[in-house]
Amino acid sequence: MSFKTSLTPLAAALVAALLAGCAQPRLVAVRADVGMNAPAPVWTPPPPRPAISVYIEPPMVQPEPVLVDVAPPPMLVEAPPPPPMPEAVWVGGYWGWQGQWVWCAGRWLPPPQPGYHWTQPYYEHRDSAVVYVAGHWAAAGVGFVPPAPGLRLSLQISIGGGDRPVGPPGVFVPPPPGSRSGLIVPAPIGTPPAVVVSAPPVVNVGMRVTNNNVTNNITRNTTINNITNITNVTNVTVVAPPTATANGRAFQNDVPAQAHLAAALPAQVHALAPHPVSTTPVATYSAGHPPPALPSAQPVRLEAAAPHPAPPAAPPARAPEPHAMPQQARPAQGMEFAQPAAVPQPQHAMPSPEAVRPRPQDEQRSPEYRPQAPQAHQAPQEFRPQEMRPPQPHVDPAREAARNDAAHAQPQHREAVEAPSHPPQPKPPAKPATQPEAKHNDGHGEHKPHRKDEERRDSRNEEAR
Repeated sequence: MSFKTSLTPLAAALVAALLAGCAQPRLVAVRADVGMNAPAPVWTPPPPRPAISVYIEPPMVQPEPVLVDVAPPPMLVEAPPPPPMPEAVWVGGYWGWQGQWVWCAGRWLPPPQPGYHWTQPYYEHRDSAVVYVAGHWAAAGVGFVPPAPGLRLSLQISIGGGDRPVGPPGVFVPPPPGSRSGLIVPAPIGTPPAVVVSAPPVVNVGMRVTNNNVTNNITRNTTINNITNITNVTNVTVVAPPTATANGRAFQNDVPAQAHLAAALPAQVHALAPHPVSTTPVATYSAGHPPPALPSAQPVRLEAAAPHPAPPAAPPARAPEPHAMPQQARPAQGMEFAQPAAVPQPQHAMPSPEAVRPRPQDEQRSPEYRPQAPQAHQAPQEFRPQEMRPPQPHVDPAREAARNDAAHAQPQHREAVEAPSHPPQPKPPAKPATQPEAKHNDGHGEHKPHRKDEERRDSRNEEAR
């Protein structure tokens, strides 16, 4: 017997779908090329060109401007020494024109006449050239006059070559040490070139110097006279975007506008300025005159930036030694330890042992009457051994009482023991000097003395013997 199974088209499609779900899924390989940006190249400053270093004899008036075809090189590092006198002025420390750009070495000079002040050199980017006015002395009340825009000047061709100025037109200062040659940094008129010495080197246009005038007025008044010292501290701000600096980081820093203070700041690229070969100063260049004889160029040394020394760490605190003397109280070697001075303690009146000890006659007369020792709070006294007294012979109470009566025959003033915190004890009433002998009647009309009176009479007779 046979069975024939047939599947409808719908059932066949359902079975095929179930079998497809159990099958292994199909893997599709996807490939993609991912590109990564290469790190920005690190700027390595090229070796600086050899420089001619001379001392300049600054003129007493503003010199004539000079039109130069190339831009001044990047700045060099020259830290000024301490001033030799209070009125000395830091003169130099910039690039000057002497038929070519030479380094005008800095030095301290006193003003030639009272009231004269120093005027910084002037650089201006004009018509793809540089208008330069050398630094000079100026009399009191005389300011700097910039060259007129329509002034026609003869172009001076540099003997040693160089790069054309790159940057916006206007007044500028040379770029920081280690920068790309030819770049200029826009700055206000009168800005010392040394303000960019501490800035990072630049490889593109973008760094600039802006005014940031901060005036501190310090007034000091005394009882003798009124003295007002006004100190004007003017700062400038050096700003550069990340696209301009060699390290690719934005920069902004406030720098003193005084040349000697700005030149003393630590530089990021130490391109040290060479020392002049001759100490004889050179006259300022004048257009239409041949340049003076100059010494040969000297190499510029590059040194790594010295890290700022960290402040000295405080020494670790030492644990105090057991039974050790404090450092400030430890005497010097070879000296004996001084005993501390005794602090005076308040002394209270202490009664003597004889005053506190009860008297025999008081014991005989009234057992309740005993002088009390003072109970004031007293400081602990040093222990003192009591003196040993020899034993006293036995005294008959009757005879002792008779002796006490004789002693009380005359009035005596007994000193009460005074204590600082207790009132004095009241004195017992004194007995009369003489007491009449009491006699009793024996019943036969005859008066006889008391037995006690007889004993007293006998004791008196013994004493008289």
